[in-house]
Amino acid sequence: MLISWLHLVSLTVYVGSLAGLWLVLLPALSALHSHEEQVKLLARSLKLYNPLQTASLGILILSGAFQLTALKAAYRELFLRELGMTLAWKLALAFFLVILSTYQSMAVAHRFVRRFEQGESFSPQELQSLTRRLRVSSAAILFLAGATIWLGLRLRGA
Repeated sequence: MLISWLHLVSLTVYVGSLAGLWLVLLPALSALHSHEEQVKLLARSLKLYNPLQTASLGILILSGAFQLTALKAAYRELFLRELGMTLAWKLALAFFLVILSTYQSMAVAHRFVRRFEQGESFSPQELQSLTRRLRVSSAAILFLAGATIWLGLRLRGA
Protein backbone atom coordinates (compact mmCIF):
# COMPACT_ATOMS: atom_id res chain seq x y z
CA MET A 1 0.00 0.00 0.00
CA LEU A 2 2.88 2.36 0.76
CA ILE A 3 4.29 1.73 -2.71
CA SER A 4 0.90 2.60 -4.26
CA TRP A 5 0.83 5.91 -2.42
CA LEU A 6 4.43 6.64 -3.32
CA HIS A 7 3.62 5.89 -6.97
CA LEU A 8 0.58 8.16 -6.89
CA VAL A 9 2.44 11.03 -5.22
CA SER A 10 5.38 10.79 -7.61
CA LEU A 11 2.98 10.66 -10.56
CA THR A 12 1.23 13.78 -9.28
CA VAL A 13 4.54 15.62 -8.81
CA TYR A 14 5.82 14.53 -12.24
CA VAL A 15 2.71 15.47 -14.20
CA GLY A 16 2.18 18.59 -12.09
CA SER A 17 5.70 19.84 -12.73
CA LEU A 18 5.30 19.25 -16.47
CA ALA A 19 1.94 20.97 -16.55
CA GLY A 20 3.34 23.85 -14.51
CA LEU A 21 6.22 24.27 -16.94
CA TRP A 22 3.93 24.16 -19.96
CA LEU A 23 0.91 26.08 -18.63
CA VAL A 24 2.44 28.51 -16.13
CA LEU A 25 6.15 29.15 -16.65
CA LEU A 26 6.35 29.33 -20.43
CA PRO A 27 3.34 31.69 -20.77
CA ALA A 28 4.71 33.81 -17.89
CA LEU A 29 7.88 34.44 -19.89
CA SER A 30 5.92 36.25 -22.58
CA ALA A 31 4.41 38.54 -19.92
CA LEU A 32 7.88 39.86 -19.10
CA HIS A 33 9.07 42.55 -21.48
CA SER A 34 12.75 42.52 -20.56
CA HIS A 35 14.83 39.84 -22.26
CA GLU A 36 17.19 39.66 -19.27
CA GLU A 37 14.27 39.12 -16.88
CA GLN A 38 12.94 36.32 -19.10
CA VAL A 39 16.31 34.59 -19.04
CA LYS A 40 16.63 34.96 -15.25
CA LEU A 41 13.11 33.66 -14.59
CA LEU A 42 13.60 30.68 -16.89
CA ALA A 43 17.00 29.81 -15.37
CA ARG A 44 15.72 30.04 -11.77
CA SER A 45 12.64 28.00 -12.59
CA LEU A 46 14.48 25.30 -14.53
CA LYS A 47 17.02 25.01 -11.72
CA LEU A 48 14.15 23.86 -9.50
CA TYR A 49 12.28 21.96 -12.21
CA ASN A 50 15.16 19.70 -13.35
CA PRO A 51 15.78 17.79 -10.11
CA LEU A 52 12.08 17.70 -9.29
CA GLN A 53 11.17 16.17 -12.64
CA THR A 54 14.09 13.75 -12.69
CA ALA A 55 13.59 12.53 -9.12
CA SER A 56 9.84 12.11 -9.45
CA LEU A 57 10.28 10.17 -12.70
CA GLY A 58 12.84 7.89 -11.05
CA ILE A 59 10.56 7.20 -8.09
CA LEU A 60 7.67 6.67 -10.48
CA ILE A 61 9.58 4.05 -12.46
CA LEU A 62 10.84 2.18 -9.39
CA SER A 63 7.50 2.18 -7.59
CA GLY A 64 5.79 1.04 -10.81
CA ALA A 65 8.21 -1.85 -11.10
CA PHE A 66 7.46 -2.91 -7.52
CA GLN A 67 3.73 -2.76 -8.21
CA LEU A 68 4.18 -4.79 -11.38
CA THR A 69 5.94 -7.49 -9.39
CA ALA A 70 3.00 -7.68 -7.00
CA LEU A 71 0.54 -7.78 -9.91
CA LYS A 72 2.52 -10.59 -11.53
CA ALA A 73 2.44 -12.58 -8.28
CA ALA A 74 -1.33 -12.14 -8.06
CA TYR A 75 -2.01 -13.31 -11.64
CA ARG A 76 0.64 -16.06 -11.69
CA GLU A 77 0.49 -18.07 -14.92
CA LEU A 78 -2.35 -15.95 -16.36
CA PHE A 79 -0.24 -12.79 -16.21
CA LEU A 80 1.10 -12.78 -19.76
CA ARG A 81 -2.09 -14.03 -21.35
CA GLU A 82 -4.32 -11.51 -19.56
CA LEU A 83 -2.05 -8.48 -19.35
CA GLY A 84 0.83 -9.10 -21.76
CA MET A 85 -0.20 -6.83 -24.64
CA THR A 86 -1.30 -3.96 -22.39
CA LEU A 87 1.93 -4.25 -20.43
CA ALA A 88 4.03 -4.31 -23.61
CA TRP A 89 2.42 -1.09 -24.84
CA LYS A 90 2.78 0.55 -21.45
CA LEU A 91 6.46 -0.33 -21.20
CA ALA A 92 7.10 0.89 -24.74
CA LEU A 93 5.41 4.23 -24.00
CA ALA A 94 7.25 4.49 -20.68
CA PHE A 95 10.55 3.95 -22.53
CA PHE A 96 9.84 6.86 -24.89
CA LEU A 97 8.59 8.93 -21.96
CA VAL A 98 11.93 8.44 -20.17
CA ILE A 99 13.87 9.30 -23.34
CA LEU A 100 11.89 12.51 -23.94
CA SER A 101 12.03 13.51 -20.28
CA THR A 102 15.79 13.00 -20.23
CA TYR A 103 16.15 15.04 -23.40
CA GLN A 104 14.08 17.87 -21.95
CA SER A 105 15.71 17.87 -18.55
CA MET A 106 19.34 17.23 -19.46
CA ALA A 107 19.84 18.24 -23.09
CA VAL A 108 17.68 21.36 -23.03
CA ALA A 109 17.01 22.67 -19.52
CA HIS A 110 20.19 21.65 -17.67
CA ARG A 111 22.46 22.92 -20.46
CA PHE A 112 20.66 26.27 -20.40
CA VAL A 113 20.95 26.61 -16.61
CA ARG A 114 24.62 25.65 -16.68
CA ARG A 115 25.38 28.19 -19.41
CA PHE A 116 23.42 30.86 -17.52
CA GLU A 117 25.34 30.19 -14.31
CA GLN A 118 28.63 30.46 -16.19
CA GLY A 119 27.63 33.97 -17.22
CA GLU A 120 26.92 33.35 -20.89
CA SER A 121 24.47 35.63 -22.60
CA PHE A 122 21.54 34.47 -24.70
CA SER A 123 20.15 36.17 -27.77
CA PRO A 124 16.38 36.55 -28.10
CA GLN A 125 16.50 33.95 -30.88
CA GLU A 126 18.26 31.44 -28.61
CA LEU A 127 15.72 32.02 -25.87
CA GLN A 128 12.85 31.64 -28.34
CA SER A 129 14.35 28.39 -29.66
CA LEU A 130 14.80 27.08 -26.13
CA THR A 131 11.24 27.89 -25.08
CA ARG A 132 9.91 26.31 -28.28
CA ARG A 133 11.82 23.08 -27.54
CA LEU A 134 10.54 23.11 -23.96
CA ARG A 135 6.97 23.72 -25.12
CA VAL A 136 7.01 20.97 -27.76
CA SER A 137 8.77 18.44 -25.54
CA SER A 138 6.38 19.18 -22.65
CA ALA A 139 3.34 18.63 -24.88
CA ALA A 140 4.79 15.36 -26.18
CA ILE A 141 5.70 14.19 -22.68
CA LEU A 142 2.24 15.06 -21.33
CA PHE A 143 0.65 13.11 -24.19
CA LEU A 144 2.86 10.08 -23.52
CA ALA A 145 2.25 10.38 -19.78
CA GLY A 146 -1.51 10.43 -20.35
CA ALA A 147 -1.37 7.35 -22.58
CA THR A 148 0.89 5.55 -20.10
CA ILE A 149 -1.43 6.42 -17.21
CA TRP A 150 -4.42 5.13 -19.18
CA LEU A 151 -2.65 1.83 -19.87
CA GLY A 152 -1.64 1.60 -16.21
CA LEU A 153 -5.26 2.01 -15.17
CA ARG A 154 -6.19 -0.76 -17.60
CA LEU A 155 -3.61 -3.01 -15.95
CA ARG A 156 -5.02 -2.27 -12.50
CA GLY A 157 -8.61 -2.70 -13.60
CA ALA A 158 -8.02 -6.02 -15.37
